[in-house]
Order: sequence, then C-alpha cells, then structure tokens
Amino acid sequence: MKMSYFEDTDTLYIEFKSSNISESKDLDENTVLDLDANGNFVAITLEHASRRTDVQQLTLNGIAA
Repeated sequence: MKMSYFEDTDTLYIEFKSSNISESKDLDENTVLDLDANGNFVAITLEHASRRTDVQQLTLNGIAA
C-alpha cells in the first residue's frame, strides 16, 4: 500500500495494490476509485484533499500478515 500527497494539486492518491487499472469510477466530483479487471479496489484519488482530510496528520499503521 502506498500513499502519495501532491501538494501542488492538493491530491491524495492511495494505492492499495500494484495492479493494472481496468476501470475508474467517479464516486463524486472529487473522488475516483480505480478497479482491476476483477472489480477489486486498486486505488483511490481524492482531489482537494486538504479541505476533505487532515493530510498534515497522515499516519499508517501496519498489520502483520
């Protein structure tokens, strides 16, 4: 899983797994969900992230497999 924040466009991109994207769905005008060929989540893009989330306080907690 990777998270990237692009300050110049105020975009937060969260990649759940590295896979080819076969479909992108607009969840609303500022949120896009990317799916693989099997309909599994690949990534989500949040536009205007600093207004919608607290990007300054992003943390990631790992779960042991």
